[in-house]
Order: sequence, then C-alpha cells, then structure tokens
Amino acid sequence: MSLVIAVDFDGTIVSHEYPKIGKEMPFAFSTLKELQRHGYRLIMWTYRAGKRLDEAVEFCEQNGVVFYAVNKNFAEEVYEDGVTSRKVYADYYIDDRDINGFAGWSKIWTKLNPNK
Repeated sequence: MSLVIAVDFDGTIVSHEYPKIGKEMPFAFSTLKELQRHGYRLIMWTYRAGKRLDEAVEFCEQNGVVFYAVNKNFAEEVYEDGVTSRKVYADYYIDDRDINGFAGWSKIWTKLNPNK
C-alpha cells in the first residue's frame, strides 16, 4: 500500500499571501508530481474553505497536481459506522507550521526518498 501525505497549501505549496494565492514555493509542484509518480497518495490539508479552497484546488490542478482528497480522508477509508473523523489520516504531514518549520521541497524529497 502506498503512503499517504497530507500537504498544507499556504506557506507550503505557495508563499503565505492568504486570502490571495501566493507564488509557488521552489520545487513544490515538481516535487508533488514526482511523489505522485512514485505512488504516494496526496491529500490537500488546508485552512481554506469554500471559494478560497476551490481557488487553491484549481491552482494546483492548473499546475498538474490533482489531490486524491481535499480536507478529508480518502473516501474508501472506513471508521466507525456513521462517524467521520475531523482529523485527516496520513503517514506524513507537510506543513509550514511544523515545529521545525518548513524544510523546503528538496529536503522533503530527500527525506521521503533517501535512495533516489
């Protein structure tokens, strides 16, 4: 089974300019596309909602990244009957608000793919 990665948008995929969409962080889309090519399943995990979320999803799609899920778990994941978890499940979380800060996409790629 492939690993699941939850990825924040503002400050991680793009620079922080909320509510606008900032500029792409260096290597963000090329790294995300390569992760998908290697079988990682990506979830967009962001504060954005409504129109602002739609804009972020569209921006990513225009740059070649289509997320398997957005602000929710994969549809086929089942918990207790009738219960939906508010927490997105992932093997890894990529977020600029990490306790160590955002490492940058080159370091993230190297950490996830040490032998490549």
